[in-house]
Order: sequence, then structure tokens, then C-alpha cells
Amino acid sequence: LPLLVMLHGATQSAEDMFWYLRSTPDETGVAVLAPNSRDTTWDAITGYFAADVEYLNRALERVFETAAIDPARLAIGGFSDGASYGLSLGLANGDLFPKVMACSPGFIVQAPAHGHPRVFCSHGTSDQILPIDQCSRVIVPRLTQMGYDVTYREFDGRHELPPAIATEALNWLVA
Repeated sequence: LPLLVMLHGATQSAEDMFWYLRSTPDETGVAVLAPNSRDTTWDAITGYFAADVEYLNRALERVFETAAIDPARLAIGGFSDGASYGLSLGLANGDLFPKVMACSPGFIVQAPAHGHPRVFCSHGTSDQILPIDQCSRVIVPRLTQMGYDVTYREFDGRHELPPAIATEALNWLVA
């Protein structure tokens, strides 16, 4: 199976990620690992990676021990702060994660890049939490200039992951 590591936003939980994705993982045949951060949000908000990365590594090891996951079809992503964390980890570990899904990201933590993952990014044009002009409209051109293959979807909406965008993103993951 392909695997999506889906990271929640600040003050959210893993359960919220399953609510956002609804039945799309079953429909697309994607296994989802949605862990909780070690605190109320991912540690990269402080500008560096720490305990959350160690926890994610252990979670991935456990998944590989217990499920038939295709290591060539791994993806990491998330929503909001989880999108920022997933995007940052995905770029730093592009040799592990060939695809990255960032839904309403706010920033990228600078780290040496390994590999060259493909990126799906979405953002609401009326996002009241992470304004699109300061976030994705800065991040996406920077990624493109760096040579990344980016699929970008702006949608008429706020700080959210609409069902149609979630479906498009997971279909992009399995394509």
C-alpha cells in the first residue's frame, strides 16, 4: 500500500486528520498514519526538529513492521502547522518521501535537502489563520525556483481542507 503520514495542525489531533480526509483514503487505497505531536503542536514551530521527529521515526518503524507498505510510495503531509512540518521534513527527507502534501502551510524549516520530492500544495484564498499572500504564495514560487515539481491549488475558502481538495490531493498521491 502507499502510505501518507498526515500531520495535524496546531491544537488539533490525529482524529481531525481523518475527519478532513473522510473516506478518501479507502477510495484511493492509501494507508494513513496520523500521529499526535508530543505537545499541542509540532516542535518545528520553534525553528528546529526535536522529539516529534524521534516519535515519527518510531511510528514509521512500527507501521513497516505491521503493514505491507510500499517504500517507494511514501508521502508526508499535513494541514496548517502539520503542513509546515510535513513540508519541512519532506524536503529534508525527499529520499524517503517522494511526495509531500502541504495543505495551508505557513513556513518551511530550513534544513539540508535530500532527494527531490514532488509537492502538492493547497491554500484557501481567504485563510484567516495563515494568510495566503504571506504563506503559500511565497512558498510555492520559492519551491518552483528551487526546481521542485509543485502542483498548487488555491481554492475559495478559509483555513480549511475542503473535501474536493483532499480527494484531489490523495488522487495525486497515488498517480
